[in-house]
Amino acid sequence: MSRNYESLHDPNAEYTMRELSAETMDATRSRGGGRDLEITDVQTTMVDGNFPWTLVRVYTDAGVVGTGEAYWGAGVPELIERMKPFVVGENPLDIDRLYEHLIQKMSGEGSVEGVTVTAISGIEVALHDLAGKVLEVPAYQLLGGKYRDRMRVYCDCHTEEEADPEACADEAERVVDELGYDALKFDLDVPSGLEKDRANRHLRPGEIRHKAEIVEQVTERVKDKADVSFDCHWTFSGGSAKRLADAIEEYDVWWLEDPVPPENLEVQEEVTKNTTTPIAVGENRYRVTELRRLIENQAVDIVAPDLPKVGGMRETRKIADVANQYYVPVAMHNVASPVATMAAAHVGASIPNSLAVEYHSYELGWWSDLVEEEVIEDGYIEVPEEPGLGVTLDMDAVEEHMVEGEELFDEA
Repeated sequence: MSRNYESLHDPNAEYTMRELSAETMDATRSRGGGRDLEITDVQTTMVDGNFPWTLVRVYTDAGVVGTGEAYWGAGVPELIERMKPFVVGENPLDIDRLYEHLIQKMSGEGSVEGVTVTAISGIEVALHDLAGKVLEVPAYQLLGGKYRDRMRVYCDCHTEEEADPEACADEAERVVDELGYDALKFDLDVPSGLEKDRANRHLRPGEIRHKAEIVEQVTERVKDKADVSFDCHWTFSGGSAKRLADAIEEYDVWWLEDPVPPENLEVQEEVTKNTTTPIAVGENRYRVTELRRLIENQAVDIVAPDLPKVGGMRETRKIADVANQYYVPVAMHNVASPVATMAAAHVGASIPNSLAVEYHSYELGWWSDLVEEEVIEDGYIEVPEEPGLGVTLDMDAVEEHMVEGEELFDEA
C-alpha cells in the first residue's frame, strides 16, 4: 500500500523494505568505549568567496562538533535543514549508514544526482571530521590509511587577458616561479574573436588554431617546470572536440578537461578514444553509479570528481577504487574553501591513483584566513595528523565574509 508524502518523510515513520528497520536503527546507536553519542543539531552558513561556499557543522551531545562543506549552489542549505530530522539522535560514527539513510529518505527529492547529493555531501564531510575527533585519528585513517604524506595541488589560473596566449604564458610563468606551483590549469573556452555562433558548439578552424596557440605558448613557457591542463567547460561538439584534441597532441598537455557536454556518454567515449591527448571528465556527474559508467566504458583517461558535490569523502574513495581497477588516475576538481579542500587532500592521500587536488582561489587574498591552520604551501598540502580534517574555522573570518543575511554558527 502506498504511503502519503508526510509519512514517507517522517523520521519516525515505519521503514520500507529498502530501509533499515526502526529497531535496527535503535540498536546501532549504543556502544561503549566513549563512543555512545548522538547528533543534536546540524547548521549551515554561506561564505561569500569566489563562490558562495556552504559550510556545514554537525553538533553532538558530547560537545564534539564536526565541520564540513557542500558544493555551492542554490537550495543546498534548505536541503540540509530538510534532512536534519533524519540524523538528529543518530550516532555520528555510523558514516556509511547515515549516508545511505539520507540517500533513501531523500530519494523522492532527487538523491540520485544533483543538488540533493551535494547537500548530503556536506553532512558526510562533517561526519568524517567529527568521527576523527571522537576517535582521535585523522580523517585519512577512517578511509584506510595513506599512501602519501602530502598532496599535490594544481592551480587554476586566470588572467584579465584570458584569450591572449602570451598573457596566459606570462601568468603560467609567474605562478610557477613566484607562487611555487608545479601543476596548473587554464581555460580554453575563451573567445578568440572568430566566433560566428557559440550556441552550435562548432569550432571554426581559426578558433582551433587560437586555442592551440594558447596551449603551445603556455606549455613551451613552463616546459618541465610544471604540468599544465586545459579546461573546456563542456562547450564543444563531438567533432570539434576531436579536432581540438588532435590539434594539441604535439604539446605537453597534462589533460584536456570536459571538451563536450556531460549528458551523452557515447560522444564522450568517442572523443576520448580518438585522441592521444589525455581527457579528464567527472565534475558534473554524481556518485559512483554515474562515474562508474565513464570508467568502465573507458570514456575517460583521468577521472575528476568534485568531493563536496559527488557524494562526499567515502563516495569519492569508492570512485577512486573503481578507477583503480581500470588503471585510471584521479585528479579532484575543487572550487571549495579550505574545509573541502582539506577533505579532498585526505581522500587523495588515502588512494593509490591520486594525481592532484585543484585550487581555484589563488586570486582571493583571504582564502587561507578562513581556517587557523596553513593549508597550501609551495604547491602542496601536508596531510594533517590532527584528529578529523585537521582544520579549524576562524569564526571571525567566517563572520567577516558571510553572505549577506546569513547567521554565524552557534558555539559548541
